[in-house]
Amino acid sequence: MNKEKIVFFCNNCGNEHAKWHGQCKYCKEWNSLKEVRKSSIKIKSQIEIADYFKKESIPLRINEINSENLMRLRVNDSEWNRVLGGGLVPGSICLISGEPGIGKSTLLLQISIKFDKRILYVSGEESQQQIKVRSDRIGEELGEVFILSETEIESVFKHIKKINPEIVIIDSIQTLHSKRVEGSPGSVIQIRDCSNELIKYAKSTGSAVILIGHLTKDGNIAGPKVLEHMVDVVISFEGDNNHAYRILRAKKNRFGSTSEIGIYEMSSSGLKEVKNPNEIFLTLNNSKMSGHAIGVSMEGMRPLNLEVQALVGKAVYGTPQRSSNGFNSKRLNMLLAVLEKRAGIQLSNKDVFLNITGGIKSEDPSLDLAVVSAILSSYHDTPINEKICFASEIGLSGELRPVIKLEKRISEAEKLGYEVFVTSNFKKENIKKNRIEILEINKIGGLMAKLFK
Repeated sequence: MNKEKIVFFCNNCGNEHAKWHGQCKYCKEWNSLKEVRKSSIKIKSQIEIADYFKKESIPLRINEINSENLMRLRVNDSEWNRVLGGGLVPGSICLISGEPGIGKSTLLLQISIKFDKRILYVSGEESQQQIKVRSDRIGEELGEVFILSETEIESVFKHIKKINPEIVIIDSIQTLHSKRVEGSPGSVIQIRDCSNELIKYAKSTGSAVILIGHLTKDGNIAGPKVLEHMVDVVISFEGDNNHAYRILRAKKNRFGSTSEIGIYEMSSSGLKEVKNPNEIFLTLNNSKMSGHAIGVSMEGMRPLNLEVQALVGKAVYGTPQRSSNGFNSKRLNMLLAVLEKRAGIQLSNKDVFLNITGGIKSEDPSLDLAVVSAILSSYHDTPINEKICFASEIGLSGELRPVIKLEKRISEAEKLGYEVFVTSNFKKENIKKNRIEILEINKIGGLMAKLFK
């Protein structure tokens, strides 16, 4: 008789526990154990998945390993290639996550039809006809793209054996399930088992695998946290349904930089590459209003000029509000404290609202100077000259600190027509003589003296 027993799986590491504990004894995460009913009789597939692609591996001396043959799979999409560090690496596992409806499936379908490779696109959420309708809207195929609507991983591997694709796309990993283990699709044990089999397949055959991952209400990828450690590349697809622009950001990349971003524009015919993002993140402020400043940020090797907007007003409800969109709220509070302590600007009874236009989020500390300038502009109700841009980090003592890749930032600002570049007076790099004026400032007090005389 098939008896059921209750076990507990950790949502963070995926390990099994016989009893419930407040803390996982393996990864030490609190309140991560979830109850699962498990059959005492395991159902085994007649053919083990690993037997399909069994390949002997032998140890080699490190000087005997040839890394020159590592060819990347490039596609006619510069933003995708940039984020992945030059293209998709054969035998790698790439995990893409994003909010529902952000365009993950559209992005990967669009990428797949641009490849001149044999690709198997496995969808557990849409039928073949639905995918075909979307592909007709996106464009023409370059390679061989096979569409499969399937949720059972044993069946997926049977089709992989027949087709022998160079790239496998799974949409999504939470919809797959295996007959070999208990649990419903999307459970921790199913996601862990299916991911393990796909990783074994990729490493033994050299085929690249791209997984789409759902997000929980907390913004984390659904399933065990160990999934992000197992894969080679983790990419987030960010954006706002109220804006047409989407940002592809690498959070983990074993084969490239994690600071690169790709920018797309969502249209009726799919996602279009944004060649010059500075055009979309800057608005023409012809009204000469206060509270606007331009910061020069670096995202990977790409300089971005971002418009920072600030609004400072009297607190009506007693407790002042602090709100930021696209900028770290804790860092905003720190900068406000520095302004009070080091510059004598009384903001304790003021509401402060901050926004980076275009729906972009930036963690670059060089935006500090632009944020402080926008706040001071709104506080004094004095507009900043639209030909001035800023790039510097601000320390707790009110000093302006140097930033990396300063020459690239200055060059980009000069190309966009800015006349004054405000930064710290400490330069490690040899800056060439430019037509743009470089204004060097040591303290916040110097910034106030220069801009708000």
